[in-house]
Amino acid sequence: MAHGAKYSDTGGLPDVLPIFPLPGALLLPGGQLPLNIFEPRYLHMIIDAMGDGRLIGMIQPKPQPGEDAPRDPDLRENPPVYPVGCCGRIVSFSETGDGRLLITLLGQSRFRVTDELAVQNGYRRVRPDFTPFTDDLDDDIPAGLDRARLLDAAARYLDANGLKTDWEAIEEAPDALLVTSLAMVCPFDLREKQALLESDTPATRGALLTELLEMGARGPAPAPGGTSH
Repeated sequence: MAHGAKYSDTGGLPDVLPIFPLPGALLLPGGQLPLNIFEPRYLHMIIDAMGDGRLIGMIQPKPQPGEDAPRDPDLRENPPVYPVGCCGRIVSFSETGDGRLLITLLGQSRFRVTDELAVQNGYRRVRPDFTPFTDDLDDDIPAGLDRARLLDAAARYLDANGLKTDWEAIEEAPDALLVTSLAMVCPFDLREKQALLESDTPATRGALLTELLEMGARGPAPAPGGTSH
């Protein structure tokens, strides 16, 4: 399989998948996510993955209610994760002079965690179930998008939040790529990103994305106490 290619069916996807729990990092099927790897356990994970299919799972930790940092050391190191993540294939890999790895993942398919296995070389592994998400491997499913409404919401959201982007590229992107790219790059909160990931179809993801952009176009929420700085 070419390094930059997507899988065409779930038969080639693994029974055991290393996971990278990272809050706020959204990978969607067909999207590309650059990562800067520096923690020793994740350096081990990437090196191991490079020799075994180049696949890892991106997944978000669940927020811990009532505490910014859990007191239990194991919860800090290995927090509970959401049940759905996205498998990505390492399509670019480079080493830096200071021991870091720079990689890019190409999203393949979402997965549901069925079981968590013993830690290996410091990183976590799960048994993934790809069967609920076989449509993720089909690039021809129409997005069913209200494109004009989405573009209007995106323009207002970017302006209200002081964000810059290549607007010409956005306008020229096909519907599916447009939804994937905006969903991944916009600074939505953790729960909003998880909702985008778990959307049943490209059409429902596009509709949710449009609603989030329209809500966010009102600008950043005020700081606690009702004042902004």
